Amino acid sequence: VQLVESGGGLVQAGGSLRLSCAASGFTFDEYAIGWVRQAPGKEREVVSCISPSDSTTYYPESVWGRFTISRDNAENTVYLQMNRVKSEDSGVYYCATQLRYSCNDYGSGILDYWGQGTQVIVSS
Repeated sequence: VQLVESGGGLVQAGGSLRLSCAASGFTFDEYAIGWVRQAPGKEREVVSCISPSDSTTYYPESVWGRFTISRDNAENTVYLQMNRVKSEDSGVYYCATQLRYSCNDYGSGILDYWGQGTQVIVSS
């Protein structure tokens, strides 16, 4: 399993950023996949998950209405559109999967496969 994130960078508060994750080494369209962020001094947080068919998505309250996860199964890629970003959105964002169909357990933060992460810095 290989997950490669891109798209991070510096963004002003209130702005937007789109992260991408290219996946390989598994049957992408059979599994849910998500995004997890880690900020210094804070607990790791799952910020989104999407089911294989796009029918189910998961967001915690901290990003609800601002972040949108999507996937392109033909391109084996998952995206995270981040809008109206806040300083507390800063951190390293990882693409990750449990290699399960459902997003039900993603809130636990226990995921089996991770990318190398991409840094997001929100300036105020």
